[in-house]
Amino acid sequence: MAAFRDALRTHQHRLNRLNVYPVPDGDTGTNMALTLEAVVKELNALDTKLDGAAGMAAVCRAMAHGSLMGARGNSGVILSQLLRGLAERLGAKDEAGAEALADALETASDLAYKAVVRPVEGTILTVARAAGQGAAAAVEAGADLLGVVERARAAAAEALARTPTMLEPLARAGVVDAGGAGYVLFFDSLLSVIDGRPLPHVEDEEPRASARPGARGTMGRVPGGAGELSGGESIGERAGGGEYDAGDLRYEVMYLLDAPDDAIGAFKDVWADIGDSIVVVGGDGEWNCHIHTDDIGAAIEAAIDIGRPHQIRVTDLAEQVQEERWVRDADREPNGQNAPAPRTAVVAVVAGEGVGRIFHSLGVQRLVRGGQTMNPSTAQLLEAVESLGSRDVVLLPNNDNIVPVAAQVDALTEKTVRVVPTGSIVEGFAALLDYDPAAGADDNAQAMSASARKVVPGAVTRAVRSAETEAGPVLEGQWMGLSRAGVIAIADTPDAAALRLLDAVLAPGHELVTVIEGEGSTAAATRRITEWLHEEHPGVAAEVHHGGQPLYPYLLGIE
Repeated sequence: MAAFRDALRTHQHRLNRLNVYPVPDGDTGTNMALTLEAVVKELNALDTKLDGAAGMAAVCRAMAHGSLMGARGNSGVILSQLLRGLAERLGAKDEAGAEALADALETASDLAYKAVVRPVEGTILTVARAAGQGAAAAVEAGADLLGVVERARAAAAEALARTPTMLEPLARAGVVDAGGAGYVLFFDSLLSVIDGRPLPHVEDEEPRASARPGARGTMGRVPGGAGELSGGESIGERAGGGEYDAGDLRYEVMYLLDAPDDAIGAFKDVWADIGDSIVVVGGDGEWNCHIHTDDIGAAIEAAIDIGRPHQIRVTDLAEQVQEERWVRDADREPNGQNAPAPRTAVVAVVAGEGVGRIFHSLGVQRLVRGGQTMNPSTAQLLEAVESLGSRDVVLLPNNDNIVPVAAQVDALTEKTVRVVPTGSIVEGFAALLDYDPAAGADDNAQAMSASARKVVPGAVTRAVRSAETEAGPVLEGQWMGLSRAGVIAIADTPDAAALRLLDAVLAPGHELVTVIEGEGSTAAATRRITEWLHEEHPGVAAEVHHGGQPLYPYLLGIE
């Protein structure tokens, strides 16, 4: 388990690039790695408790429980079921021999299939079944433990390579199934422990299918269609022609459920009527439940009727797809952790997890945390610049207070560093649309600065004290709409301030308003903003992204 955790950590970004859900815990590699972190944490606690004397049964119980409680996303939930199957069969053994392991791998596959209401081939399920069948065939041929693992790994890899022939969107994107690729690493980990083989480096193995002309491999999704399961984090979605759609179901609901085993069948039936992408795994009164639905309340009430749901997580899938639009529109892929360094790299100062994800998706190589109230130091910016392999670097300060600090970096390094004086996050986004990794720093700075100037930035924040402003007196606690001209709107709610700000700055010729939601925003407030735009400015489109930035419930970009 520790070796598998390490392998997933190493390959996390590679697996994430096989699908493009740009959320912390929405990508396959991240979810599988976090699930194994929970397993290893449970095993470490057991090791401490028993002073290193835990037997097979205790280890297997900890492995199953840790993966169940720590599973993240679909890939994590399915992986937890696979580990539970292994634990169920091996927990009764003193040691794992060839026959026992093969039996456990087949049991793991069977349990994983049963956990999914509508299983789809071409996913991690297909890879797991092939691994179990390969192991069983090896036992029949008289193979020892090493031979069984080798055959299981080979069968899993062969099945993984075939996944694009089973799911057309995989073939269209030029990728294999991300969850299946992660499961192959389990067998690499076994080979490392059993035979001392090194865990594969990222550059040693890039699981890709042959892309059709024009396919963008690392942008490939692994969709399962509405009501189906994929090995990636895109179940319940459809993809076609480069367009990504969250389908008809808006929310992903996950929780742990304490409930009697005999009540789960009826629970699944209730869920089948309100959503899809349903995965329920566990046993002995503890369950990990996942669904895509439009009815969050009903999804949770079904659990309350039979037991106690806890650690409830709700994700807005439409919001995630809106963020992904930044990736499409940029028409470039972010520089991967192990990709060759571009001629010019970009360092950006950001506040908010969602903001950081969007900057990464637009090609930024390094992020420095900072913002209005926590400006980064010159040393922090210099450290980020020096950490890059590129000789030319562009800095995006994204805040007027940080621009003069960023200007000091060039004199402190042998690299060529140019500052694009972005005063806001939305200007930083706009600048990146003209970023060319193959061009030099000077050319990039000129083009990116021109692009940033085309955006009219706006922001909504709360007054921390009463004062006189350009728009008149503001009281502590009121909301202000800010633009380059200063405070131009005052209101009692953040959405009202945003609307007054937009009303003041929107002009003929404007075509797009980008809304970045931060802390303090609400779905209802955002809806009022977009509905006002639709009614008052029908020729202006609105795009909403989740930024998660503190202090500013709304950042606005008008183009």
